[in-house]
Amino acid sequence: MKTTTSLIAAVIALTAAPALAGSPEVAPSQDAVTQAAPAALGSPDWTGFYGGVQLGYANVDSSAGGDQDEFIGGLTGGYDLDLGQWVIGAGIDYDFTDASINGTAASLEEIFRLKARGGYKIGNGLLYATGGYALGETDIFGSDDGYFIGGGYEHLVSSNFSVGGELLYNDFDNFNSTGTSVDATTVQIRGTFRF
Repeated sequence: MKTTTSLIAAVIALTAAPALAGSPEVAPSQDAVTQAAPAALGSPDWTGFYGGVQLGYANVDSSAGGDQDEFIGGLTGGYDLDLGQWVIGAGIDYDFTDASINGTAASLEEIFRLKARGGYKIGNGLLYATGGYALGETDIFGSDDGYFIGGGYEHLVSSNFSVGGELLYNDFDNFNSTGTSVDATTVQIRGTFRF
């Protein structure tokens, strides 16, 4: 009897072994642990209005002779439109200074600019070219129309604040029919709030 019981146990074990080790039924799979790939960091959106302050240095040169270095500073504002990798925009600047126009008794006191700009996004930054209309104001000669060209770099510190720098060449030919041409090269840093 003991032998029969052992024989039955051995047959059960032999017939059950293939089902456990190599069963034709596929064992239910466990859910694989998957990690989501980190989202690709896209460049920020520059679309919107901005306004801020700027401060720097101006080198004012005149055809009457010599040049003068002076601080310059003021306000800036405008609107940018983000086109993907490119940004275009329009803005205004108002700068005040007190730079003597050498060879004359006059001083350049204000520069007002209507500007267009276009640039290429580099990460959180924008490398751009700019140009447009400039109006120079002096204490003696009055005001005169001119133009400016230049470029700059602006970096978004957060979605609502940027810092940057800009280099501009401002030209006023035959300032208010005085026979004196005036140009000003300005280098400024700026901080702007974006809305």
